[in-house]
Order: sequence, then structure tokens, then C-alpha cells
Amino acid sequence: MAAERGARRLLGTSSFWLCCLLLLGRRAPGAAAARSGSPPQSPGSGVRTFTPFYFLVEPVDTLSSRGSSVILNCSAYSEPSPKIEWKKDGTFLNLVSDDRRQLLPDGSLFITNVVHAKHNKPDEGYYQCVATVENLGTIVSRTAKLIVASLPRFASQPEPSSVYAGNSAVLNCEVNADLVPFVRWEQNRQPLLLDDRVIKLPSGTLVISNVTERDGGLYRCVVESGGPPKYSDEAELKVLPDPEVTSNLVFLKQPSSLVRVIGQSAVLPCVALGLPTPTIRWMKNEEALDTESSERLVLLAGGSLEISDVTEDDAGTYFCIADNGNETIEAQAELTVQAQPEFLKQPTNIYAHESMDIIFECEVTGKPAPTVKWVKNGDMVIPSDYFKIVKEHNLQVLGLVKSDEGFYQCIAENDVGNAQAGAQLIILEHDVAIPTLPPTSLTSATTDHLAPATTGPLPSAPRDVVASLVSTRFIKLTWRTPASDPHGDNLTYSVFYTKEGIARERVENTSHPGEMQVTIQNLMPATVYIFRVMAQNKHGSGESSAPLRVETQPEVQLPGPAPNIRAYATSPTSITVTWETPLSGNGEIQNYKLYYMEKGTDKEQDVDVSSHSHTINGLKKYTEYSFRVVAYNKHGPGVSTQDVAVRTLSDVPSAAPQNLSLEVRNSKSIMIHWQPPPPATQNGQITGYKIRYRKASRKSDVTETLVTGTQLSQLIEGLDRGTEYNFRVAALTINGTGPATDWLSAETFESDLDETRVPDVPSSLHVRPLVTSIVVSWTPPENQNIVVRGYAIGYGIGSPHAQTIKVDYKQRYYTIENLDPSSHYVITLKAFNNVGEGIPLYESAVTRPHTDTSEVDLFVINAPYTPVPDPTPMMPPVGVQASILSHDTIRITWADNSLPKHQKITDSRYYTVRWKTNIPANTKYKNANATTLSYLVTGLKANTLYEFSVMVTKGRRSSTWSMTAHGTTFELVPTSPPKDVTVVSKEGKPRTIIVNWQPPSEANGKITGYIIYYSTDVNAEIHDWVIEPVVGNRLTHQIQELTLDTPYYFKIQARNSKGMGPMSEAVQFRTPKADSSDKMPNDQASGSAGKGSRLPDLGSDYKPPMSGSNSPHGSPTSPLDSNMLLVIIVSVGVITIVVVVIIAVFCTRRTTSHQKKKRAACKSVNGSHKYKGNSKDVKPPDLWIHHERLELKPIDKSPDPNPIMTDTPIPRNSQDITPVDNSMDSNIHQRRNSYRGHESEDSMSTLAGRRGMRPKMMMPFDSQPPQQSIRNTPSTDTMPASSSQTCCTDHQDPEGATSSSYLASSQEEDSGQSLPTAHVRPSHPLKSFAVPAIPPPGPPTYDPTLPSTPLLSQQALNHHLHSVKTASIGTLGRSRPPMPVVVPSAPDVQETTRMLEDSESSYEPDELTKEMAHLEGLMKDLNAITTA
Repeated sequence: MAAERGARRLLGTSSFWLCCLLLLGRRAPGAAAARSGSPPQSPGSGVRTFTPFYFLVEPVDTLSSRGSSVILNCSAYSEPSPKIEWKKDGTFLNLVSDDRRQLLPDGSLFITNVVHAKHNKPDEGYYQCVATVENLGTIVSRTAKLIVASLPRFASQPEPSSVYAGNSAVLNCEVNADLVPFVRWEQNRQPLLLDDRVIKLPSGTLVISNVTERDGGLYRCVVESGGPPKYSDEAELKVLPDPEVTSNLVFLKQPSSLVRVIGQSAVLPCVALGLPTPTIRWMKNEEALDTESSERLVLLAGGSLEISDVTEDDAGTYFCIADNGNETIEAQAELTVQAQPEFLKQPTNIYAHESMDIIFECEVTGKPAPTVKWVKNGDMVIPSDYFKIVKEHNLQVLGLVKSDEGFYQCIAENDVGNAQAGAQLIILEHDVAIPTLPPTSLTSATTDHLAPATTGPLPSAPRDVVASLVSTRFIKLTWRTPASDPHGDNLTYSVFYTKEGIARERVENTSHPGEMQVTIQNLMPATVYIFRVMAQNKHGSGESSAPLRVETQPEVQLPGPAPNIRAYATSPTSITVTWETPLSGNGEIQNYKLYYMEKGTDKEQDVDVSSHSHTINGLKKYTEYSFRVVAYNKHGPGVSTQDVAVRTLSDVPSAAPQNLSLEVRNSKSIMIHWQPPPPATQNGQITGYKIRYRKASRKSDVTETLVTGTQLSQLIEGLDRGTEYNFRVAALTINGTGPATDWLSAETFESDLDETRVPDVPSSLHVRPLVTSIVVSWTPPENQNIVVRGYAIGYGIGSPHAQTIKVDYKQRYYTIENLDPSSHYVITLKAFNNVGEGIPLYESAVTRPHTDTSEVDLFVINAPYTPVPDPTPMMPPVGVQASILSHDTIRITWADNSLPKHQKITDSRYYTVRWKTNIPANTKYKNANATTLSYLVTGLKANTLYEFSVMVTKGRRSSTWSMTAHGTTFELVPTSPPKDVTVVSKEGKPRTIIVNWQPPSEANGKITGYIIYYSTDVNAEIHDWVIEPVVGNRLTHQIQELTLDTPYYFKIQARNSKGMGPMSEAVQFRTPKADSSDKMPNDQASGSAGKGSRLPDLGSDYKPPMSGSNSPHGSPTSPLDSNMLLVIIVSVGVITIVVVVIIAVFCTRRTTSHQKKKRAACKSVNGSHKYKGNSKDVKPPDLWIHHERLELKPIDKSPDPNPIMTDTPIPRNSQDITPVDNSMDSNIHQRRNSYRGHESEDSMSTLAGRRGMRPKMMMPFDSQPPQQSIRNTPSTDTMPASSSQTCCTDHQDPEGATSSSYLASSQEEDSGQSLPTAHVRPSHPLKSFAVPAIPPPGPPTYDPTLPSTPLLSQQALNHHLHSVKTASIGTLGRSRPPMPVVVPSAPDVQETTRMLEDSESSYEPDELTKEMAHLEGLMKDLNAITTA
């Protein structure tokens, strides 16, 4: 062994020096190259620095005119100085041979004599400055637009006009916007000077305010845009004297909608004419503008509004209001504010290595939203497999190569302008570390292994690189550690891959050291990729593995989603959907299927379409629908598009408002109440209601009133006394007026009620006391000509002023709650109006005691109010019924006995419907009025019980509330997700988790099940999540076989009879790391024993080794240990067989009589022998009887021994068991009232069935000193002859011989004795008991009150027996100490021998029959005890 170790050490040393020589040889060429031409790569000088390269000045948009000169400024900074070039409309300008355009020294472009003709515009266009530094890169400036003023052309010219002195005048002269700066005005052919009173609008129009006689004359406008000036027509302005008469207001110039850029000025023109002279004021979004104190808002001549330095907050609707005291007119215009692109985040410089993935970030804002394009070294970046636009604006470059170095620019552009920002990319050599921490622009796949390397040996190539899983779009690679580092715990790996035939290589890194697998995703189907793997240690990257060529699986060629799906409403009942051909059609598209569904329903409809558009008709008005398109080819349906939602156009309502009711307030006013039309008939947003009313006697004279918004009532005033009026209401949308209700009549009072004094005293007051409440009822004052607005109820113990409650004037009863029992309360009632409170009425009542329930009024319990009718009451409605229509609608119908039989309403009565639900208990009533015998209650909660009652009112009289009707709305899909979702790991099973949750708050029906979704990717599509259904209303569920140390995300969805509800928010849970708790307790207890195998008795204090098959963590044994264990098992088996054969031979020499008795005992052990007596088969039941702390049970085979329990050598005497006197039977009958112990875990329920049976282990508790350990000396000298029966020794072990002898001898059936043995066997859940700890070794105590157990043993006549008290201990599923059993001492040896001999010689068949009958009776008694 020493020589072998020495050889291994020498071989290792040689390998180390050989590796060093190879590494030195490999590095030599690189070093030579560095010396010959490359710059030194020492720390601090091996990293190239970023070069400052940027524009100092960029060109801006410029307006010019023909024949003038223009300078477009541009200047760039760099070391060395850059070369400046110019592009026009994307093409480089050749400035060398250009006479009119030349490059100035700072890089600006100078254009002389600008040319602009109708068909020749060489100078107008878009210009861009390009700066280049040799061997560094190129950058481009923003794009500037050069506009040359067009040829003069007048859109409108001034016209002759007359104006009264003091008013304003407007002279039009409108030209193109580019010509406005070149417009000027002349008066009488002399230049007109502009001031605060005379202004020129941005359109060129001239406005003169507060006109005087000096302003009269001839006016014309002049355009001077290069070349000869162009004049408009001349127009005369006449100034008239003030006529001192009024004239209507009119607008000479109204504001028009305007678009401006932030920072510009905006002028909203507004000029009005009229007498008296009007004043102009402005409002924005219904808010008055203060032009006097604002610095940016200026009121120009004539009333125009100028806004300087426009901001985004200035956008909105502006109202110009002209008012001259007699009338007011207004005009409005919209100001839209736009913003040039601005960078919120600019690209940053990046260092990277070849094969890395990088992202240049670019975040921009602007209005309208800018578009972004990328430029590399002045050339447009075209998106491809390796250059991708991600997150709308960012540029991702995959698999860098050296040629990717340079300057990258993000160019943002919208309708207003454009802007650029750039960054530099430097690609370092692989042996040069990135100097700083990896910036955010490196993707997650390439941010590892960037720490500077130190010198030392590098790893060799990884071995056995294979593709263990190949799919259509991903490949999983695995490999083994390099030969240079077989453990590889500290190695990380990089996987380089590329498409076959493509030089650009990408890299993917392992996530943590020691990991030897990686999954490459986002691959293309049916494509060949080349893979290689490199290992890295702290010194750097090692050798690359050999290239591995793998082809991804082909994908079923289904169409992709149709792009640019759009839907728009074409009418109130039709929607048109358009789309384009899928980008990945994968073959000819045969047809499309258009799916659509009404929002809020779960029924999706579809239609086959062969073109790229389709119009769906017959839809509901003003209803939202969702649409999606699926393309079909010969392989089947492709990928669905995303849903697009659109609402049909609105229309006039198709139904009248509901539940119109009239309430006469006084002699001159009537209150009208109504409800909106049914939702399905509104056909749009209700913008108001139109009320029409007329006198019943003059039907042609109709008055109309508009109610805006969602108001549902209106007080009509100014009516005539004692006159009948008809009313009707119609709903309005933006499309017009819907149908009106039927005419409804009401008559005003002849005279008004008096409210100049307080009301009279109420005519009656009644109280009814209960235990904790008092029901108060009353009638109104007899004089009903005085206004009563309500009632004030005061109450208190001994005084009515402690508490005061006010109720409505219609109420006639009230229940005072939360009172003290057996207390004297004084109650007062007063009517009140706006003048004050009237005369009070007093009553007193004593609440009942707690124990008084003899006179509870059932009517009061069911309805807590005791209605007292008016002196002339109306009868309440009857037959109230609730008809459920949907999940939120119930129709209430009733009958009115005060109406004729045909139930036709001819007067102005109306009905009040009230409803509520009892969940929660304090819910308040809701009310609505109706003028028919039915009412549609909407807006209810789904699956909720409501109660309804109805009251009728006619004039000043009202009825009491009717009897209640009940109705439960239909179910609806759950509208809220399950709540309180929690995930916990199951104790002892780290691969199993338990998900708990609570039902949704809005279940809307009985929950019939749940669906649990879980995934390791929270952003995955929902159809990619794993589904676990849960049936019923369970609120917990176990999920098994999860991956250890992995984050999972869980969502839950509830289901009822109507469908699925929304999902809960994702809950994250990370499974624990692997540990010993992954084993079940039974598995730990069983160790490595197989079926029917047994372990040697090692004792409870024995601790298994930390390796091998007994390892608590299940670590594998070494091959040497396994072989030795196998040899030991085979040896023990062979020895056991030999011992069995010897015992069998020895047994054949026994006498015939003994053989018969031993066969009987053997059969009883195997369970094949039946008890016979009195011609009956008596089979003892499997009973456990506790006599104090002793259990009795017929002996049966018990399962394998538990190695944890057999811990102590068992001392035994040389002989087995001493027979006990039959007189002890009486004790058994006297003490057989056993007690039941606690239930124990049925831990052996699965193990016992799959393991071999074992004999009971007998434990002596004699006071005699122990003779020897049976385990150590299983000598045949101490064995009874019966133990040599081979049928009784199925399982041999070091203690098996003696144990078997006890079984055989104690189960002798023919002895006539009862044969239970004390033992512990918790295999039945109702018959297991708590087991106290075993007492320490020593002389046992003797308890004479305990019954003794007759244990009969049959021995050869020539064997002497020693007295032994034993208890059998069965196998437990988990570690427990044996149960102590104390048995009285047996007679001495001589008496025992004689008794045994007598028993053998004196038992005759008749006596055996009697004894068997006795045993049968005992068994029946035991049965009765255990079943009691």
C-alpha cells in the first residue's frame, strides 16, 4: 500500500509539471506577438479608453427665401479632429465641385443664392451633418429641414368694409404659413406701423381695434419673399359715426383650432362687432382666464388671446365670449400642444468581449410619441436575428464580433422634430478583463465571469459534451468536468453557439459554480447549431471542447398570428374587423376564422372569412365586443391574435324611462320621479331627459323642460291651483331623443298647507315594551292643514330628553333599540316643520325583564314595527311576488284591493317599493316609486336573498308596508379571486407543498371547485402553467413531486355553476433544499432492510454510521462495504439453513406421542389449526385485553423486529416457562374489565404487510440472577424439544431458537388452559396503548394484585424447568421502550416439574373437551369486553 501511494504521488507531481510546460508553450506565441507589434497588456494599459466624440452644434430647421443665403451650422469635437460631411435627403453632397454650397472651416454648410422655382427646388429638403474619425467611427447629427418660401399667392384678400367708430375692423390677407414672415401692410400705399391697437395676426390678417376716423383709407398687403414684391387688391375702409342705436353681436373673426410646439407662441383670434361695443373675455375648460395678472396671457387688439412660451398645461378648449350687456355670444377652439423628442435615458458606453450579448438602452418621450431608429457608424441598423429592437426602443446585439465596434446612435423622431444620442462600444480581447462592474447594458447571459483573472493553471476542455434534450426551439446541453479538475466544484462554464455557416457566435453562462448543464433557448426550428463549452476558474478560461453539431426538431408549420388586427364600429349594430397576412404563414393560408364575443358573456361566436376584412352585423347597440382572428393552413389553425375590443356606435334610446311617478307637493308644484330606461335599451350614455307637460284641459299647449346629466327627478313649479296636469318623460343621448313614457296625470292641491305655525299635537301615541326595545306608533295631528315635515321622538330613563330621533313625515312607527331590561322609560313625540316643533305627547313604558318571554308578540318579532293606520288609511298592496329574471334583476308585482277588479289605475296614486338584503345585517332599505303594479329592481348582487315590500300613496294618504316577498338572484361567475392564498411546505416532505386559501369575497354562487395554476415562470402564458383541479369547496390542496430549491408561483381560480372567476395574484414560494426530512419516518425506521430481511439487534443506543446503506441521509455505500455486507448476509443464510437441517434431523428422533403434540402446537402457530369442542369450531378472535397494565391476546406472528427496540441482551433461565395453577383463572374473570388506551399512530400499517413475520421476543423479569444471554449462547442444551420443529422456526436469528420455543410451548391447544400472552402490538388503531418506559435492570417488584397469565409450556419429561416470567414485545413502527410486565412468582423447580409431568399424563380427551369449552366461554367473554 505504501508503494502504491508513493507511485500515485510521483505520477501526480509529474502531471502537474507537464501541465505547466504545456501552458507556457501555449502562451509563448501570444507573448511574442505582443512584443513584436501589440501594445503592452499590463494592468492599467491593456484597456482602451472611450474617446470623447460628439456634436458641439447641430443644424436646426431654417426658413429662407429665393436668392438669399443660408448657413446650416454644424461643429463636432474629437481628438483627433473629425472630418465633416453633409447629406441632403440621405445622399452625400459633393461640395468640391459645387459653386453655391461650400463647407466652412468649423463644419457648417453655407448656401448662396438659394434657388427655388415651381419645378426646380434643389435647395429645399432635409440636411444632416456627418462627422468621421478614422479608425474610430462615425456619428450623424439631427436632421434639419430647410424651407424656402413659396411663390407669393393670396388665399384671401382684403375687401371694402364699413365700421362704426369705436368698433373693430378686420382686413383679411391670408397666405401660406411660410410666407407670413414676409407679409406687411400699407395704408394709402404707405407702410402701416403696427402697435397695440393695430396688429397683424399669424395668418397675415390685419385687425384694427377702437377704430377712429384716421383709420379710414385704402389698404393692401404686400409679400416680399425675394424677387419683386407682390401686392394684393386694395380695399377701402370707411369709418361711420356712432349711430347710438343697438345692433346684434356678430363675430368678425372666430378662433380656430391650433397646434403649437412647446416654447412657441399661440394666438387665438377673436374679434366681435356690435353696438354697444362688446367686451371680450376668455375661458379655458370652463375656467375663466385672468389676462391682466398673467405674464404669458395677453389680450391683443380686438380681443384676440396670445399665449407665449406654450407648455403642455396650456392644451385644452378655449372659449371666446363676447358680451355687450344686451346679449352674449361665444366661440370655441382647441389648442393642441406638441413636444419635440427628448431623451429620458441616453445610451451609455459599453465594454464587452466577443460572443457576448449587449443592450443599448434608449428611453425617449415626446408628443406625438416618437419613433426610434438606430444608427451604427452613420449607417442604419436593420433588425435581424442578431440585431433586435427590444422594449420598443432598446437595441440588443447578440453574439458580438470585432466588427461590431464603433459608435451607436439612437435617433428619435416625431412630427415636431428629431434628436439623437449616442454611445461607443469597445470589444476587448478575451484575456483583458472588463475594468468595472458589468453595467446594466450587459444581458443576464453574459454578466458572469468578468472579474480580473490571476495567473495560474487553466482548466482543460470539458468532457463528453452532449445534447441531452433537443426540442424545436431549445436544446439542453450536459457535460462532465475537465480532466484537469475532476471535482470541478469551483468551475464555471460558458457555452458558445452559432448557426452553422454563421461566423457570429453567442455565449450562455452557467448560473452557479459546479453546474454542468445549460438550456439554450430562443432557437429556430429545423436549424443546425454548433456548440462548444469552455470552463473557467479563478485564473481564467481554459480550453474549448470539440464543436458539437446539433439540429433542432422541425416545427409543425402552422400560421402565426395575423398582424395589425383592427376593429372599428361602422354603425350602432355593425363592426368591421381588418387584419393582414401572418408574417410566418408557413404555407398558403386557406382561410381565417373570426371569433367575437360580447363583453361580460362567455359565449364566443365565430365566422369563416376568406379575405382580410369582415363586417359583422346584427350586433347590440352601444355594446362592447372583443374580436380575435386565427389563420388556417393545410396543417390546421395557427396562433390566435390578441383580443381587440370595440364598442358599437350609440343611438337614440329604444325604450322610455321606467317607473314614472308624480308627487303633488303643494298647490303650485309637482315632483316628478323616474328611472332610466333598461340598460339594454339605452343605446348609449344617457345625457339627459326631456320632460313635457300640459294641462289636461288644453292638450295642445305643451311645455318642455330639459334635465341634463343623470338627474332622476325634477320639481315642476308655477302650476295653477286645483288643476290636473299630464306629464311624460323621454331619455336623451347624443344621437337624439328616445320614446317617451305614456302621459301620467296628477292634480295640484286646491290650497296649500299652512307652515306659518308649528304642527298640532299628534292625535295618538302607543308604546309596546319588549326586553331591550320599545315599539312606538302614532297617528298624525287631526288638523292636516298644517305642514308636518317629520316627527321627533325623545326617550330616556326617567326623562325623555336623553336621546332624540327624527323620522320622516310619512312614518307612523319606530322601534327604539338597545334599551336596558326592566327599566322605566319616558317617551315623548312631537311633530315639526320649518317653523319649529309642536306640542309633545308623553307616554311611559317599562321594558320587560330578561326572563320574560311569555308574552312575546310574534308580529313584532317578524316585523319590528307596529303599524297604526291613518284616520282614513289606504289599504296596503297585497299578493306581493318576486320573480327572478337574472343575476341582478328581480321583477316585483302586486295587487291593489282599493282598485277595481280590472286593476286599472285611473288616479294619481303611486307605489313605493323598498328592498334590502340581510347580509350584512345593518343594510339599509332602498326605495323607488312606480305608477304601475310592477317594478323592475336592477343592480342587485348575484346569488343574494332580498326582501321586498310595497306601499301605496295617494295625495296625502299612504298605506302601511305590505307583507314582504323574498327572492334570491341567480348565480353569476365569481367576480373576485380567492383570497389569502398561502403556500407552506409539508413537514418531512420538502417535495410536497400545501396550498391554502379562502373563498372569493364575491363568489356569486356556491363554489363547486377551484383550479390551482403553478409555474416556475411568473411571466409565462397561462396555458403553459400546470393545472391542479380541486373538486368541491375544499380550501387546501397538496401538490407533490416538486423540484427542490426552486421558486414556484401559484394562482387560484374559483368555479361555480356559471363558470370560472378571475385568478388571484401570483404567490411565490421556494421549495426547501434537500435534507434528511425528505425521507418518511417509516423509511428511516426500516433502514436498508428489504422484504423479509432482518437486521441484527444493535440496541436503541446504536447510531448508524454516516455512510453506507444505514446512512440517515441515504448516502450510497462504497463498493467494498456493499460486497462485505453481501458476503455476511449469504454466510448467515447458509449457517441458518445448516442449523435448520440439523434441528430437523434431531426432531425426527422424538417419540410418537410427543410428535403429535408438537404438530398440534406447530399448526396453531401457523394459524391452520382450529379449536374443536362440543362439535363446534372455535377460532379465537384477534383480541387485546388490558388487565391493569397487561394485555392478553392469542399468540400470532408479529412483524419484523425493529432494530431500535432490541437494545439489551435478554437474560433467560435454562428452561422456558413454568406452568401456573389453574386457580388463577378466577382472577382473570374477576379482573377482565379492561381499560382502553390512547390511539397510536398506525405506523406499521404498510411495513407489516411487506415484511416477514417474526416470533415474539420474550423478556424475563425473575428475581433470580440472569443465567446468560440467549443472543450470545444459543445452545441447544437449553432448548426445549418442541423448539426443534422446523415448521415453527420459519425465521431463524441469533435469538430465534429460544423465541420459537416460547411460541411453540405457549400455544399448546390441547392443554385446556387459556393461552393469552402479554405483549404490545399497536397494529390496530383502537387497541394500542401508551407504553411506559422499561424499568432499569434489577430484581423486579411483585404486585400481588395483578392477575397472572397462565403460560403453558410442554417439555420432555427428562428436562427440569426453572421458573421464568416473560412478556412478549411486538414490533412497533417507531422507537418505543418495551412495556414492563410484572407476574407473580411461580412455584419452585421440583413442584413445577411434577405439575408438568402430571399435566402430560393426566389429560384425557374428555377433559380436553371440557377445557376447550371453558376456553370457548372465555373467548366469548373477551369478545364482549372488547366490543363494550
